[in-house]
Amino acid sequence: MKFLSSVFVALAMPVLAMAHEPADTVTVFMIGDSTMANKSLDKENQERGWGQMLPIYFDGAIKIDNHAVNGRSSKSFIDEGRWEKVREQIRPGDYVIIQFGHNDEKNKDARRYTVPGGTFDENLKKFVTETREKGGTPILMNAIVRRNFPKNNGDVAEDTDDQRKTWTKNFENYPSEGVILVDTHGKYLDSPRNVAKEMDVVFVDMNKLTHELVQTLGATLSKNMYMWIPAGEYEFCPNGRIDNTHLNVLGGILVSRLAVDELAKQIPELRPYIRRSVNNINY
Repeated sequence: MKFLSSVFVALAMPVLAMAHEPADTVTVFMIGDSTMANKSLDKENQERGWGQMLPIYFDGAIKIDNHAVNGRSSKSFIDEGRWEKVREQIRPGDYVIIQFGHNDEKNKDARRYTVPGGTFDENLKKFVTETREKGGTPILMNAIVRRNFPKNNGDVAEDTDDQRKTWTKNFENYPSEGVILVDTHGKYLDSPRNVAKEMDVVFVDMNKLTHELVQTLGATLSKNMYMWIPAGEYEFCPNGRIDNTHLNVLGGILVSRLAVDELAKQIPELRPYIRRSVNNINY
């Protein structure tokens, strides 16, 4: 835990500029899936989307409006009318952070499945084009990493997907793991990068940033970022839970810090809104 604490302190260091109060409100809309979404705090729920934690790093006349929803792909987000709701609210000077991939991969679910290099790219281009038509600035991101340390450095560890595993004890029966973090998203990581290059859009490689963090922490310490919940600790999951996809409070804070640091580097216009430091975080 000492090493994990030092990582958190490092990521919480000041970024590029002191926040101040601009004259008009700027909205940063967020569209994506459960890894970004706001989560209920009911019954001491410890799960957080990284977008839920992003507001702690912003100050002044700026609003973080998080529309990410559990289980949504770029396709279902459009088909359910969620994108249209966001599009109608965009004003000149606003930003739209776009991050999909986890559920676009679900090839057994026609409601969500998209093809990288095909329908996935088309949906991302729609978000970009329609954001610009409203005078907003699109920001493309790829999916954050899953915690996947397969024992034999294979493609995917046995229990790495987003199934909510429950364990009545303190993880004694969980399969042994390896030491190398292995990607699970494949070509779905490339589509946001390719579309950003083609359409001259800011791209934040969240997969690379989170991969580096989780690999640095390793198989053991990285559990402290994800929903590894022992039995009997919290009312929301009395039987415990193992989940290598979704972030807990600490994970949400760390990943949102990675995002805001990269936004500060790539979008100078956002720097005046970003806090130099964050004290007394209470989530």
